[in-house]
Amino acid sequence: MTEVGRKYVFDFDSTLTRVEALDVLAEMTLQGKSNREDVIHEIQEITNLGIDGDISFTESLERRIKLLKAHKNHLNPLVDELRQKISKSIAANKEFFEKYSDDIYVISCGFKEFIDPIVKEYNIPSERVYANTFKFDEEGNIIGFDEKNVLATHNGKIECLKQLDLEGEVQVIGDGYSDYVMREAGIAHKFFAYTENVHRDKAADKADHVAPNLDEFLFINDLPRSLSYPKNRIKILLLENVHPAAFDNLSEDGFSVELIEQSLSEDELIEKIKGVHVLGIRSKTKLTPKVLDAANKLLVVGAFCIGTTQIDLDYCKKKGVVVFNAPYSNTRSVVELAIGEIIMLFRNVFPRSTEIHNGEWNKTAINSKEIRGKNLGIVGYGNIGKQLSVLAEAIGMRVYYYDIEDRLAMGNAVKCETLEDLLNVSDAVSLHLDDNKANVNFIGEREINQMREGAMLLNLSRGFVVDIPALVKALKSGKLRGAAIDVFPDEPKSNGPFVSELQGIPNVILTPHIGGSTEEAQRDIADFVPNKIMYYVNSGNTVDAVNFPNIRLPKQNKAHRFLHIHKNVPGIMAKINEVLATYEMNISGQYLSTDSDVGYVITDLDRDYNKEVIKALKKVENTIKFRVLY
Repeated sequence: MTEVGRKYVFDFDSTLTRVEALDVLAEMTLQGKSNREDVIHEIQEITNLGIDGDISFTESLERRIKLLKAHKNHLNPLVDELRQKISKSIAANKEFFEKYSDDIYVISCGFKEFIDPIVKEYNIPSERVYANTFKFDEEGNIIGFDEKNVLATHNGKIECLKQLDLEGEVQVIGDGYSDYVMREAGIAHKFFAYTENVHRDKAADKADHVAPNLDEFLFINDLPRSLSYPKNRIKILLLENVHPAAFDNLSEDGFSVELIEQSLSEDELIEKIKGVHVLGIRSKTKLTPKVLDAANKLLVVGAFCIGTTQIDLDYCKKKGVVVFNAPYSNTRSVVELAIGEIIMLFRNVFPRSTEIHNGEWNKTAINSKEIRGKNLGIVGYGNIGKQLSVLAEAIGMRVYYYDIEDRLAMGNAVKCETLEDLLNVSDAVSLHLDDNKANVNFIGEREINQMREGAMLLNLSRGFVVDIPALVKALKSGKLRGAAIDVFPDEPKSNGPFVSELQGIPNVILTPHIGGSTEEAQRDIADFVPNKIMYYVNSGNTVDAVNFPNIRLPKQNKAHRFLHIHKNVPGIMAKINEVLATYEMNISGQYLSTDSDVGYVITDLDRDYNKEVIKALKKVENTIKFRVLY
């Protein structure tokens, strides 16, 4: 079943479990004590000193047990608590422990009283668990430990492993220096520093391999595992200072994540993207064919914004790179800013504010109007346009909208058949267009002339949709009485100086592309986009992908999942299934979606298969990308 003679020796605390059991016991026994936190902290410090070898283990154990003041009755609740604190990747790979139990040993300086019941559930019998045992007094109080047990002594793990005299290659998996010493003594052949729960530099620096999880250990040893490729080997690069919650969400799922605050130039990104599996960007990073050609491992791109014009979507598709964005997450933030700016423009608030900042008191109602009863024209009736429509109507405005697509009206909003009709009737026009290049200078001199005298213009969509010189002319001539501009044709890559012809014109609100920049919106985006990325990487799910056929997949159940992206030409499915039939693969489910350019087929298969089938599937003509998921 495994390589002849290979044996696996696991530590228990902070390896098989996420915690140190005696620390958990301390929290239970000291419940309600006034000095509880101080004693727990002291126990943790003593634990770490013993693990790192800075004091003898015997001394560490004696000092902790004296502080614990525990009773036999605490042990069953402790076991129940530890069952809830099994390391995430250990629990996910229960099958490995069950299949290879004859070759797995637990050598721990913890106690059999709580270790045995836990590892028994992983098919490791008590006779292969080597640990200390408690001493109890007549009343059941824990008063000490069996001092004759070799594991109660300094470097006792070395002596324990020597006495076992295991044949063949011995691999030790643990979090502490006290585990490494078995390798140092020459009686273990490899030491894996297990860092899923705690990273101890003293152990990691000495390790043959650092294992951030059990998947990495199993991958290196080519052993059965829940993941075909350890998540810690999947590199994610997040640019442009995306919300830290995105970093947290992806890191907590086990991926290796790097966060860079600014955007990168094409040359910088070409260098940085090599070896990256997932790229997260906002609006300023350009994803060009040159960058994508250098992206030798790229699977997916997450745009932490609405727009995707910065990404060459067609070239991504040709490369088999799936793109997700955040089309809804900042909708409310943009709408609230639009409502606020409409009110400010009609009330002439910004000129009054500037005057009083300059020491001038000018209390007047001239050019200050309520928005109730005014006509709001919304150009672009998508997610943002519709929500703006609802809120504007709720505060008393009459809403008109124009969209090139047939959109259902919200509330009492009136659809305009032409843009000119909308411009003629509106007291304020708010632009909510997408990033289609056909919308360049969508509002120019001709369109502005079609607007009402003294109307207002808001642009919170794309910088290129308004002809800025034409807008400046209209504002200075009095044709328009005000404007609110959040986006500009040319925006700086980072915060700093900025120049615009619109600066200094009265009743013009200028903001630095902050329509969606609220803490709530950025947090929502930092949840939404990583979730889409994780669904795709973990399961192959492409629902809501911008550039790819959408497939919603059921959860895998003890099956392999083959993900095959190919050019959409006739006969590919037949060739895929011909390969599967040749290798006698038993298909439990198959899902296909295509568009005009690519096909995406997912096949779920029984667990056991000939590895040659993967090579054969990769060789199917017109294959773009192929991945295997367990």
